Amino acid sequence: MKKLIALALALVMVLALTACGGSAPAKTDAPAAEERTSFIMGIDPEYPPFSYLGDDGGYTGFDVEICQAACDYLGWEMEIFGVNWDEKLVQLDSMECDCVWSGMTILDSMKEAGYVISAPYYDNTQVLVVKEDSGIASSADLAGKLVAVQLGTSGEALLNGDLAELAASFGEVITCDSFLKCFTELAGNSVDAVFVDLPVAASYCAEHDGLRIIDESLGAEQYGIAFRSGDQALCDEIEGAVAALVENGTYAEIAAKYPDIVNNLLFLSE
Repeated sequence: MKKLIALALALVMVLALTACGGSAPAKTDAPAAEERTSFIMGIDPEYPPFSYLGDDGGYTGFDVEICQAACDYLGWEMEIFGVNWDEKLVQLDSMECDCVWSGMTILDSMKEAGYVISAPYYDNTQVLVVKEDSGIASSADLAGKLVAVQLGTSGEALLNGDLAELAASFGEVITCDSFLKCFTELAGNSVDAVFVDLPVAASYCAEHDGLRIIDESLGAEQYGIAFRSGDQALCDEIEGAVAALVENGTYAEIAAKYPDIVNNLLFLSE
């Protein structure tokens, strides 16, 4: 009896639709994809001038400002997630952020692992920072001495790879989980030098007396943005928005706030 009642009700509904000139709802394979409304930027929260905590308590820096402007252009809300730099790709894969965009060196190993990497936007080199009164004038003077480097950085990769011979001449390479800790070790005489990206070194030395950058570039590299495997469309959207910022002058306006890096920005080199 229940089956007969259900069939009767179904027949009544079909007849009603037909009488009104309607038709039964069309079957769809899947719901329509929702448009993106937010974007989570993964940053190293202690990496000036690209990403750092400003005096107002909010995150700022060149990369942060460019990402915010790109999100504004696309109509997205921007969120910031502070990554552990040594675990940045693990956190990206676990979807804690949508990208890693924070003075990140493009490595072949990332591409080989399947990550989608943006076009490079900055030319960088690695340098050594020492105390002014240390008497250290070159990397050769660090033979037998202690050198600090941040975990998970291209600097660490260089010391374990192309610059392994130089690293072997040091007394020891000390790894820290942030570049600020590296400089704390230097200030406390626990290490004799810090191996770090040039723009970070320049920014830190400008705010702290008694430090000097050795005039010796130890590794050429480029910065880019990392996305998860399969996120080429998202990368394309971000790159398209940045291209629009370059075209309308917003990119140059933001870059002008960061004189220590402006000359090495690829989008402003022409």
